Amino acid sequence: MSATSGIVLAAYQQDPQAVGGSLAWSALLSVLPLATVFVLLGVVRVKAQWAALSGLVVSLVVAVVGFAMPVGQAVLAATHGAVFGVFPILWIVVNALWVYNMTVATGHFDVLRRSFGALSSDTRTQAILIAFCFGGLLEALAGFGAPVAITAVMLVALGFRPMKAAIVALVANTAPVAFGAMGVPVITLARVSGLPLDQVASVVGRQTPILALFVPLVLVFLVDGRRGVREAWVPALAGGVAFAVAQFATSNFVSVELTDIVASLVGAIVIVGLARLQPNAVWAAREPAVAAGGGPGAAPAPDSPAEVRRAYAPYVIIVAVFALAQVPGLKDAIDSLKIAFSWPGLDVVDPAGKPHSTTQFSLTWLSTAGTLMVIAGVIVAIVLRVGAGRALATWWRTAVELRWAIVTVMSVLALAYVMNASAQTTAIGLLIAGAGGALAFLSPVLGWFAVAVTGSDTSANALFGSLQVTAANTAGLPPDLLAAANSSGGVLGKMLSPQNLTIAAVAVGIEGQEGVLLRRVLGWSLGMLLVLAAVIALQATPVLGWMLP
Repeated sequence: MSATSGIVLAAYQQDPQAVGGSLAWSALLSVLPLATVFVLLGVVRVKAQWAALSGLVVSLVVAVVGFAMPVGQAVLAATHGAVFGVFPILWIVVNALWVYNMTVATGHFDVLRRSFGALSSDTRTQAILIAFCFGGLLEALAGFGAPVAITAVMLVALGFRPMKAAIVALVANTAPVAFGAMGVPVITLARVSGLPLDQVASVVGRQTPILALFVPLVLVFLVDGRRGVREAWVPALAGGVAFAVAQFATSNFVSVELTDIVASLVGAIVIVGLARLQPNAVWAAREPAVAAGGGPGAAPAPDSPAEVRRAYAPYVIIVAVFALAQVPGLKDAIDSLKIAFSWPGLDVVDPAGKPHSTTQFSLTWLSTAGTLMVIAGVIVAIVLRVGAGRALATWWRTAVELRWAIVTVMSVLALAYVMNASAQTTAIGLLIAGAGGALAFLSPVLGWFAVAVTGSDTSANALFGSLQVTAANTAGLPPDLLAAANSSGGVLGKMLSPQNLTIAAVAVGIEGQEGVLLRRVLGWSLGMLLVLAAVIALQATPVLGWMLP
């Protein structure tokens, strides 16, 4: 028994067959919370926050009525999940978007946009640099729809037709998603699955780079068909390979949080470097220099080198801060500053009688990505000459703008914790494990479906991360492989999610044409999913098993 505020709460032992002593009935009932979220989001078109809250309520009812979980324990599990949604997840997202908003408020984002436009006037190369490389950087810093909205607007500003700009931005927002928002999806996956973060990140970092290899080629095809591939395959292939290698190396050997930042910057540097080596290539064509001054109707003077450097400075600063936090010795010191305790009153044991992972809370408060983003943000504010008052106002405005996203994330994590603590997730996982060897192929499909409905790889990992591990253990498959497959497959569902489709349509001014966008990107999503699922299925066999750590 545990006591909280003088009230003694009954302990709870998980039973995956609690409903009528049947695993099938228990799993069927356990699907109700997820079905509630998916139907409300995808069919009824309810806003994400209300769908998530409704799913949370259903999960509590199923836990108490179906699985005989004490009301107090169910509520405590929900509060634990909600707090984890704030620290560290939302702490990362808010602070990352705060830094971006400071660049917008000071005009340095516009300088950065013009800088990208000046690198090449070739539309194929612009699509790779902006939608794939810069979009990957935005995904790393903010995620949650920001990359699609921002890169789509930039492409339209450079002359792309609105529909094409939206399609390119949606398809490009794939490979970086698993490590987006400073690694939040993978961090969440590790937490809910109970697997070590380094282990999960290592496997994801051996799956999503496969997508990065050919996404740029898909982009040049979308922009200019077969001619685009024939004429611009050099920057597409070079950028894809550079991104893939950097994503693999950083996720496996450097830092989960820095993965997409490094990969995006390396990809862009390689493309720009090749353009300097082959200045006469059609894909390396640059806009003619614009003279300063000029008469009426003349183009504006180019940005000064100092302003361009300041525009790039925030991303250099972030990389430097996160890299410094990985220095041996310093890393150990800041990692030791940890808040860890058993969640008050939460007393849940698994069927074997061992304490369940949902009872423990742990936060390395200084080394967590959100705190490092605060440190980087303070330096960025100084470099961009943003006063303390303006910086604080921007942070508060960012938090207010994200208020419904905050409710959604907290609700989804609360739902996930209730399902995990009550054994609902275990029941579903044990039933799915009956698929046996085919499970390795189906795991990324499950993640893809979850992201297509929720619009978030983080939410998909929170919902299904533990389920994938349970199913893997039962089926005799590597649990880290299937957990990673959930996240890797999920990235391909993002372009189909109603939220992302709406964001893209609104950003470029084609509201009401979300259905057209869906039809235009569906084939690419399914095609890449098929390839990735086949690769992951082979990773579970000796054929490609050598790819795993």
